[in-house]
Amino acid sequence: MKKFIETLKNCWKVEDLRQRLLITILFTAIYRFGSFVVLPGINPTLLEKLQSQTAGGLMSLLDMFSGGAFSHASIFALGIMPYISASIVMQLLAVAVPYFQKMQREGESGTKKINWYTRVLTVVILLFQAPSYLMNLKMQASGALATGIDWTTFMIPATVILAAGSMFILWLGERITDKGVGNGISLIIMIGIIARLPQAFFQEVSSRFTAITSGGLVMFIVELIILYAVVCASILLVQGTRKVPVQYAKRVVGNKQYGGARQYIPLKLFAANVMPIIFAQALMFIPLAIVQYSTDNTSSVLQSLMNTKSLTYNCVYVVLIVAFTYFYTAITLNPTQMAEDMKRNNGFIPGVKPGKDTADYIDTVMSRITLPGAFFIAFIAVMPALAGLLNVQDAFGQFFGGTSLLILVGVVIDTLQQIESHLMMRHYDGLLNSGHTRNNSGVSAY
Repeated sequence: MKKFIETLKNCWKVEDLRQRLLITILFTAIYRFGSFVVLPGINPTLLEKLQSQTAGGLMSLLDMFSGGAFSHASIFALGIMPYISASIVMQLLAVAVPYFQKMQREGESGTKKINWYTRVLTVVILLFQAPSYLMNLKMQASGALATGIDWTTFMIPATVILAAGSMFILWLGERITDKGVGNGISLIIMIGIIARLPQAFFQEVSSRFTAITSGGLVMFIVELIILYAVVCASILLVQGTRKVPVQYAKRVVGNKQYGGARQYIPLKLFAANVMPIIFAQALMFIPLAIVQYSTDNTSSVLQSLMNTKSLTYNCVYVVLIVAFTYFYTAITLNPTQMAEDMKRNNGFIPGVKPGKDTADYIDTVMSRITLPGAFFIAFIAVMPALAGLLNVQDAFGQFFGGTSLLILVGVVIDTLQQIESHLMMRHYDGLLNSGHTRNNSGVSAY
């Protein structure tokens, strides 16, 4: 504890790091303040139906990423998710469309063009999502939610407000990345998730000590031990890498010798990040939509697929996560491009011929490490359902695994590494007991 306090003092001594930390805190505070600003004309005391609607399913995921702004009809209700969706679409286009493939290989200029297209696509998505959100809000109104509002004329300014709120969050995230500490977009998502933790924690404590059959203090201690073990396992998952050795040939230019060094390609066990879970959750929301528009709601299969704690739901959920892990890893990691870049720089993997054999070797290694990684991700994803078997409250159970836990672990590790790099540059110890974190595990939330 003494060393930790001393490290915090060192963070304050470094002027550049101190300014970055203060800027990060300021911008995140602005984001949290905006999350409580309700849309003009909306009565915040009559949002019970909307809040109950976001208690489960895909809506709960959107509400989690927005830090509760979605269920409170805030000006930041749509959060950063439209930008995340646009980024995913651009990643898929960069794999499937030659025009974007060429743009991706153009370096910094190509990155700027892709970022511009991503922002334009974000605005397009917002122009569809904002009216959809407002129509759902109108259905929940029951004539009492909005006072003195003509919904026909209200839709246009409200759409502009919601779109502007999301773009402002994007601007805050970019400013945190440039002038603060860590990845701004990831930090904003993490802050939204953490904002729900205190209320969920106190609800769980209250339920354990008030209900007769809850187990009391003993079960609460068991919960904390399990949560600690899951967090440790998530850290191992996020930081796990398979180092592939790469040898660079020696070449002499004038009187200087270049190359000859051995380096490593860190192939991550967690290359797909949280995207497989998000994709799987989106698909698992389909049965609910079918039931809503179906006249026959008696199908036992559909009913079990709607229950997040049922065996059928979790088995299908695991299969989808494993499939999407392979899919997303395949579209984000290109072994052929890696082999070409390695050959261009006179590099080779010892014992493997350059070119196609190198690409096949990297592809084989990735296929082997992706399988245990996929099952590990699936296990983390179903942990909230397993926590429900111990009568853990749903709000607190979300922190036992799933998207929220993986995002928290990944963003915290990435932020600590950036803070530590500033400290190590000035010969201070890092934030961890070992003095440093491994630099091969920087991750983002998406």
